[in-house]
Amino acid sequence: MRFAALVLLLWCGVAGAQTGNLPRFLRDREGGIPSSELGIYIQPRQLMVFPFYEHVRDHNQEYNPSLLGFGRDEDFRGKFRQSSGELLLAYGLSDRLAVEFGISRTRATLEKSQSDTTATPARIEESGLGDVEGQIRMRVTRESSRRPEIFGFLEITAPSQKKTLLIGNFDWDFKPGIGAVRGYSWGTVTFRTTFEYTRDQTPVQQSRHLDIGETSLEYLKRLSPALRLSLAMEGGEGGAPDEWELRSGVLWRTSQALSVKLDNSVGLFSKSPDWTPQVGLLFSAIP
Repeated sequence: MRFAALVLLLWCGVAGAQTGNLPRFLRDREGGIPSSELGIYIQPRQLMVFPFYEHVRDHNQEYNPSLLGFGRDEDFRGKFRQSSGELLLAYGLSDRLAVEFGISRTRATLEKSQSDTTATPARIEESGLGDVEGQIRMRVTRESSRRPEIFGFLEITAPSQKKTLLIGNFDWDFKPGIGAVRGYSWGTVTFRTTFEYTRDQTPVQQSRHLDIGETSLEYLKRLSPALRLSLAMEGGEGGAPDEWELRSGVLWRTSQALSVKLDNSVGLFSKSPDWTPQVGLLFSAIP
């Protein structure tokens, strides 16, 4: 009986969103602007508060001792772990413009490769303030029955933890991006990509170049007023073609103001993180 009641609750919805007046191609995302988080869309004048926990495990994380300041310019593979408590704030300024702010506290460890004979410590462990970033997200053109929606965004990451090796950000980063969304009867498809101005510095060379950054192809299906399912292929950060992950997510709206979000990523290539689970609570308010 309890299981049947839970299934009924999911499919009927608890204080479900009012989507009856929206065209069918907008109902999966309820007409909102895509946020930086998979499966979350920002409505006009909507305030979102999203605290979440994320854990990263990788048994063969690639690192370079020269970039860490410990020796020759050669790539090795070590064991990497990272746990982060993060907070995302988002607000829809209008039906075309939204802003985000994110901050995290993180703990990361790297155990060096057994074949690494450089002066790199056997284990590097750091904790403290992680990335501090803001985003501006804008709807450029609206979706219609014949054309997709086009959106753009700018991600700005501030310097933090300049003396650390694994966490934080050494310098200001500006990452513009663009994406397209198209809704169908069987779900909504989103493609997005960013551009990065990369600064590589080693004892033997310094280079600066423009790369295609993180790119994703996403699928969203609104199964009921209370339940959304998301799938995505994500990767390519820093121009790497071999760091793709398969990500799945569920957003369960328990009330008009509260949703539970569960995500899980698995690496598809040797350079991808092995496993990245995420769990969070999404608080939302519209005046």
